[in-house]
Amino acid sequence: MSNVPDFIVLKRSRDLVSLNRKPWARCAGLLLVLAPVVAGLVGAFGQEHASSDAAGPAARLSADAPNRLRGGLLDQARFRISAVSELKHATVLRDRGWFDEAQINTIEPGPLGEAFRDGRLALDFGHVPAGDRLDVYMQFQVNPTNVGIRSQGVRLADGERVLAVVNRDVIVFP
Repeated sequence: MSNVPDFIVLKRSRDLVSLNRKPWARCAGLLLVLAPVVAGLVGAFGQEHASSDAAGPAARLSADAPNRLRGGLLDQARFRISAVSELKHATVLRDRGWFDEAQINTIEPGPLGEAFRDGRLALDFGHVPAGDRLDVYMQFQVNPTNVGIRSQGVRLADGERVLAVVNRDVIVFP
């Protein structure tokens, strides 16, 4: 048998005597490391879609999007406009939380016009006949540095007249 170097203590290195005295400490440390992983696997940190609705006398607006996200994720939101009466200039106004610290990859169908109105992104979709429905899809990606609670309110307007307002927030995890 070879000589044991001076800096190695066999009881600690080979026999693990000091580790066997406190097995609960090792278990607690392992649980601390695994808890966020398990929480992420069960969906605690994002991508579960939530639907928010608002109705006015002329139209109904529904926003279906995740209410919890993680930085770097790609996701999709759907906005459904159901016209009770004719909308001549259906415009969807989105709060800054939809595009601040995020990239909008696509919007389908493409709007007829885009502008900023009162700090909101205004997307004009034109004419929507009474009794008709328009589904607008938006694909986006959250920046990895985006963390916190953001307002993602959505308004439906016919020209300048606001018809329905959906108030919602999103929580962005690191």
